[in-house]
Amino acid sequence: MKRVTGILAMVCAASLSASVSAQWLKYPTAGVPRAADGKPDLNAPAPRTADGKPDLSGIWDIEHNLPCPPGGCGDMEVGQEFVNIGWSLKGGLPFQRWAADLRKARMEANGKDDPSSHCLPRGALRAHTTPLLRKIIQAPGLIVFLQESNASYRQIFTDGRSLPDIEQPTFNGYSVGRWEGDTLAVETAGFKDGMWLDRSGSPMTDAARMTERFRRVSYGRLEIDITLDDKKAYTAPWTVKLNHHLVLDTELLDYICLENEKSVAHMVGK
Repeated sequence: MKRVTGILAMVCAASLSASVSAQWLKYPTAGVPRAADGKPDLNAPAPRTADGKPDLSGIWDIEHNLPCPPGGCGDMEVGQEFVNIGWSLKGGLPFQRWAADLRKARMEANGKDDPSSHCLPRGALRAHTTPLLRKIIQAPGLIVFLQESNASYRQIFTDGRSLPDIEQPTFNGYSVGRWEGDTLAVETAGFKDGMWLDRSGSPMTDAARMTERFRRVSYGRLEIDITLDDKKAYTAPWTVKLNHHLVLDTELLDYICLENEKSVAHMVGK
């Protein structure tokens, strides 16, 4: 597994014999299916909960589908979707004109106004493309995402409730899910206005509704289809498909953006 450079530096700077064991970064994952040679069988069937539903629980990493340049990655080894969420779509995202102009301006300013550059939460959609690990905990009526990024969380209620009336928009919005066979379908609304969907500055407004479909197709792979319907920013709904991969024998390690942060004062864009 390839981790963020900063995380590796923190681990290496500490005593390997003391800190690694204290942080459980090499603690063996329980219940891993094994092949005949004793190695983890990540192609084994997905585990299931007591009610027969696929169990999404585990620690998951993004698909690292964007190689580092010859000089190496300056910070994080990101994926294509982190840079441009619509890179795989023919013709790109269906921007409204103002949204396309705004994205262009944000790119020309080198992303200096990206909320994540100012240590604000990236939001539920960008959490799927951020190259920091996430832990999914699945319980009756509730699925929780724990994220290394700013030690944050997200809740998806699967207890039959409906989406609430939105009085206070949030970075992650409000999420409810239901099982459609072996697929978890999640509806989310109530996002803050002005959020970024990727490092290129693709916008999202407070009108956005997001539909996610999670499928654990094997023990080691999670497929996520994301459809965004944001009539203020886009001319039509659009869908992207992501693959996440299970990470074994490790644990989450907090990545706190504001800790020792010294960059914001120097962000000038051009």
